[in-house]
Order: sequence, then structure tokens, then C-alpha cells
Amino acid sequence: MTFLTLSKIQKSFGAVQVVRDFDMTIEKGEFVSFLGPSGCGKTTVLRMIAGFESPSGGEISIDGRSQANLKPNQRNIGMVFQAYALFPNMNVAENVAFGLKVAGKPKAEIDARVNEMLGLIKLDHLADRYPYQMSGGQQQRVALARALAPKPQVLLLDEPLSALDAKIRVSLREEIRMIQQQLGITTVFVTHDQEEALSISDRIVVMNGGRADQIGSPFEIYNRPATRFVASFVGTLNLIEAKVIDPAANRIAIGDQAITLREPLGAVKAGDTVSLALRPEAGSIAEGAKGDTALTGKVVSSNFLGSVIRTRMKVGDAVISFDMFNAPGLSPPAVGETVTLRFTASDLLIIRE
Repeated sequence: MTFLTLSKIQKSFGAVQVVRDFDMTIEKGEFVSFLGPSGCGKTTVLRMIAGFESPSGGEISIDGRSQANLKPNQRNIGMVFQAYALFPNMNVAENVAFGLKVAGKPKAEIDARVNEMLGLIKLDHLADRYPYQMSGGQQQRVALARALAPKPQVLLLDEPLSALDAKIRVSLREEIRMIQQQLGITTVFVTHDQEEALSISDRIVVMNGGRADQIGSPFEIYNRPATRFVASFVGTLNLIEAKVIDPAANRIAIGDQAITLREPLGAVKAGDTVSLALRPEAGSIAEGAKGDTALTGKVVSSNFLGSVIRTRMKVGDAVISFDMFNAPGLSPPAVGETVTLRFTASDLLIIRE
């Protein structure tokens, strides 16, 4: 059931248009991430949903009700900011209770809800502590509990994990997802971290230049990028320029090596250049590796990345990266060595935009 609707949203600051023709519907209970680089418009869209910015054009509605004439405090929305924004003069329980007190809820109801929220974030034993006495991860969990306490219709999270170290980020994002699923609350999460978006979202909106370049599940975004920008921004990707040999037979050449694509080439002619995408994990140079397609080249570098070893080889003018899982006794190919990368033709995607 459609719950949050954004229709033809526009936003300009003076002569600069930062959001253009943004359309999206979000289902009740769905977790949607806005993903993109700094300046792409993702936080501006979030702020328009919250009411901190007014659209220059378009319409935002929640559960069928237009939000156009509603101030932020009149919208039933919870928001978690990047910088926690806890009240330093209030302890944990008082911070969580703040929105309920502003709403004029009875003390007994406030106390019960605060206890429920602190139990949910597993910080009920720290109810009397002040923000300065807590870690960054604990403070962000308190900020989450404060946003959820008034039972909002929509939860907005504006890069809430960016100030935390890597291990805490992973554990806290998993906790946020678990709480979101437990409560069934419609959630919009803004991040520039692709791993965060891929790991916890039902759907991802990849934003570029104020527009949604692609909207889809994490699987779709990663495996079937719709544009060159999405292909290059999400995950590590080889972008390869190839010459068309025979468009009718889907034959192309990378350097002097001809291969046949599974995907139809479309309206191109012999001699045209097409852009292809290939994920580093798609192929293997292992003896007996399976695959209906192969490229042979010389190794130009090999980098140890912990769980994988990323090796780069040159094929014609193209430099192609591929990953090998790290294992005891594994010897990566040496620089200058000739190797053959085998993969399936369907792993090569044509980038059309």
C-alpha cells in the first residue's frame, strides 16, 4: 500500500536547481535509502519530507494527506540527525521523553513509553546518564529512541552513522534495521555509503544531479545498473570500451579479442564503440574455472584487500580488475604474467546512458 508519495518534486535555491522532477512512492513499512555523492540532492529531499524545506514545485503526501501547509512540528515524522542533536542538559530518559512532553502526554504514558524505548535500544540501564558520559554509538541510539517515542508515521535518518567508526557503524545499522522491521515503520535513510544502503534497504534510490538515476532493490541496483553513473558509483566496476564487430550477432572486440554478448547490442553499427560493465567478482583465473567467455591479458598490479586480492590485467587499451578470495597458500599472479579470465557472457552488461 502506497504510504509516502513524492510527485514531481522540485527545489531551487536562487538560480540553482538542486532537485529536479523527483517522483517516488514508498510503501507502508518499507525501508528506502537515498544513496549518492555529496551535493546530489538526497538530504534536500529528506528535509522537504520533514518540512524543513519547502518544495519549489510538486507535492508530498503521507497516508493520502498533503503535507504542503504543515510545519515540521505538525507532521507526524521522527528524524535522526547526523550530529545526534541530543540536549546536553538532559539525561537519557529526559531526552527520549522530550517529544512526548511537548505533545502534552500524561506522565504515566510518558514513563511507560520511555521505558519501552530504552528497552528497545538496550540502554535502560543508562537512563540517568548524560550525553557527554556516553559513546557516539550510544548517543545515536538515544537519538533514535527519541525520534521513535512519539510513534511517528515516518522515520527519517540523515546519515546517522557517518560520525562513527567502522565496526560500530556495522552493528548499529543492523540494529536500526532490526528495530525498523520490529516496529514496521516507514523509513527513509540518507547515506553516501553504498555498503550501508545495499545491506539494509528494501529499495535504493541512486541520486545524481538532483534526479533519481535508478530506483530498485539492492540486487537490481548492484547487478543491473541502469546508467553509467549508477554502474560507477555502486560497487567496484570495470567500465570497458569495446568495438562493435557484428551487431546482428552481438559480436564485439575488446582490444584484439572478439567475444559474443548475451544482451542484444541494439541500434549500433559495425565500428561503433559501446560501453560495457563487468564486476571484479564475476570471473576467475583458476584452473578449470567455468565460463563461456574468456579474456587474456597481462597482470599490471595486485593488491591485498584482506578477504580478497584484487588483480588488474591489461587487455588492449582496457585495464580490467578481478577478485580472488584470499586463502592460505594462495599465490596471486605476478606482475607481467599472462592470465586468462573466464566468466559468463551474461556478466557483461551494456551501459546505454
